[in-house]
Amino acid sequence: MMGKKTPKDPVTIAQLQREQETREVQAAFQKGITALRDFIAPSSIEFFSSYFTIGTRYARTYYVYGYPRQVYTGWLSGMVNLDEVMDISMYIYPVDSKVVLDNLRKKVTQLEAGLQLDAEHGKVRDPGKEATIQDAEEIRDKLQVGEERFFRFGLYFTIYAGSKDELDFISHKVESMLGQQLVYSKPATSQQEQGLNSTVPQLTDQLQIRRNMSTGALSTSFPFTSADLSQENGILYGVNMHNSGLVIFDRFNLENGNSVVFAKSGAGKSFTVKLEALRSMMLGTEIIIIDPENEYQRLCEAVGGAYVRLSLSSSTRLNPFDLPQVIDNEDSDNALRSNLITLHGLLRLMMGGAQAQMVGGGATLMPALAPSEEADLDGALIATYAKAGITNDPLTHTGTPPTINDLYDTLLHMGGTGPQLAQRLRKYTNGTFAGIFSQQSNIDINNSMVVFNILDLEDELRPVAMYIVLNYIWNKTKTDKKKRILIVDEAWQLMKYEDSANFIYSVAKRARKYNLGITTISQDVEDFMGSRMGRAIVANASMQFLLKQSTSAVDMLAAVFKLTDEEKKRLSQFPVGQGLFFAGQNHVHIQVIASPTETALITTNPQEVKDLEDKKVEEIRLNSHNDQPSP
Repeated sequence: MMGKKTPKDPVTIAQLQREQETREVQAAFQKGITALRDFIAPSSIEFFSSYFTIGTRYARTYYVYGYPRQVYTGWLSGMVNLDEVMDISMYIYPVDSKVVLDNLRKKVTQLEAGLQLDAEHGKVRDPGKEATIQDAEEIRDKLQVGEERFFRFGLYFTIYAGSKDELDFISHKVESMLGQQLVYSKPATSQQEQGLNSTVPQLTDQLQIRRNMSTGALSTSFPFTSADLSQENGILYGVNMHNSGLVIFDRFNLENGNSVVFAKSGAGKSFTVKLEALRSMMLGTEIIIIDPENEYQRLCEAVGGAYVRLSLSSSTRLNPFDLPQVIDNEDSDNALRSNLITLHGLLRLMMGGAQAQMVGGGATLMPALAPSEEADLDGALIATYAKAGITNDPLTHTGTPPTINDLYDTLLHMGGTGPQLAQRLRKYTNGTFAGIFSQQSNIDINNSMVVFNILDLEDELRPVAMYIVLNYIWNKTKTDKKKRILIVDEAWQLMKYEDSANFIYSVAKRARKYNLGITTISQDVEDFMGSRMGRAIVANASMQFLLKQSTSAVDMLAAVFKLTDEEKKRLSQFPVGQGLFFAGQNHVHIQVIASPTETALITTNPQEVKDLEDKKVEEIRLNSHNDQPSP
């Protein structure tokens, strides 16, 4: 007996309809939800034979198929450091050494049989086959003892550009760069999609174009060999613009701790140097600064440093006749002689520096002092020290040193040219410039930061003051060999005079022995580099910093620092805080970055300084309001 179908319950049909509607609503809702892949996916992608487009960008994937017989460390760094948008992928597959040894044995047997056949038929020997056999035997020996391992290596890269023409230009540049090293590459023709999948970070090698490499050869492809200036110890100078790495460096690990900073006004040179000083102090380095423009006062006060204001109206005194109390026997024996030589240069500067005289119809720089005057001055200096009881004997160097006043009296009462020299020195003893450098020193630089401000000194007295301050610092440095950085701002003022230029070069050359690093800063590159001593100071600095330059200075700096055409072009276009950082044989494009707290301490931007002062005034006002008693 056949049964009848029972009709569905009306309630069940209505429930099924509601569930179907719910599923449709949920599906429509899910379509409207934006997932993570929607954010990172391009608006469109289209593949062509030799390139592809992602949105509005053009791209092309290459594979490397040929290598030279020998590859050298850093061969890939040129492409890594190229200032272009590029993805580079490396695929490394280890190979069982036993399989490689078996294959090499077969290969060597075939090659040797081929050479034997060529010899029997009287053919000319093939150097290529002989070199291949030699290489194979060498690899076999190293694999056998475990000195080397074997790998399959695939190298692909994708270049991105804003237009088809730009893509072709960059492609030619990269191909040429690799070709110069006998590394050959080709576009992945008709395989651009597989090439893109092989270079995006998803670990899928869809091109599968590989080359056999041993451990030694493979190690040369490590990409970050030249543009990385990061050390375990040191301070943070900024961010490497090539690879976004941190530039952490200790200048005292180089051949010497000297550095030079060149930049046009407003490019950030003082900001950079102050940031280095602030961070160096945290590692226990003492900082001494010669400040001609009053740019370091806020920083000095913030860290509890000593701020020494030099002016004709101040009570500060510096005696250039001070001798260092050194412990080193060699330096002790030469202390007086060294200071006499320094005083000769200072006194020539005080008495007029170099004077232009007409010789043979042209202007020639002649010494301000004649030979007879030099001889009389030398005798007067020795006699002045002798009157104070100071001789070449180091035991006498602890006595009170003489002053310029004492030298004036000696010159005035001696024969020869002494009285004339005394008259030329008179303005520093009892004339316009009397007091500041003609009395015993009354300052001490035993502080983690000392700033000598010479802003209020007359222009004529500034070079003299910088010279004397440098000598005073140098004597203190020889007394106590702590790790120090000496910052000489606006150094071009010293380079204008041969004696002061010679002195700063002499200090820079000998600073390493006394654990001192000198930073010379200048915005007048032409004047600085136009001096023979200026160029010598640059050559004697193991660290250099080139920020944005004026157009007129670019050619000179490009010749001195051997810059590439690209670096030369960018040197006049760097934004504030960016530049080229040289450390030894390496240099990188760097961005100087400071924290908000550091920026507040070191900025010289007028608007930022005003905002900080306004903020401080507002905080004082609010604090005083909160301290008032409630009614």
